Amino acid sequence: MTQVASPAPVLTRLGAVVRAARDSRPLTSLSGDQLAMGLSGLCLVHCLASTVLFASIASLGVAFDNHLFHEVGLVIAIGFALVTLVSGVLSHGYMMPFGVGSFGLGMMAGALSRPHDGSEVLATMVGVAVVALAHDLNRRARH
Repeated sequence: MTQVASPAPVLTRLGAVVRAARDSRPLTSLSGDQLAMGLSGLCLVHCLASTVLFASIASLGVAFDNHLFHEVGLVIAIGFALVTLVSGVLSHGYMMPFGVGSFGLGMMAGALSRPHDGSEVLATMVGVAVVALAHDLNRRARH
């Protein structure tokens, strides 16, 4: 006899999602590190989505090949890093989050000089992930 799975696991997962949404905090109560990690995630989504889009529609690559967008994004990332990571060093005294973040920002800056052959996207994504790690280390050191 074939048994049908009970709906209990689905309801359990749905209940967990509802509780997580109910217990979530408003955007204004997030720390600078949490906002910076969120922006890092959006940057990764942008990198992946634009790579897939440009690979699927090669003619758009020339129209959207604008370095100014990426340079402004790097300036914003440096601004968030300066504010949150430096305040973290002053708050908890640990230099490692600042060092890791500086390394990631350097990778992101170096990616701007890479050719548009996919290595730029890879270097940017690795740099963004390292910066997000630095913000997470900084957030953990504060608590």
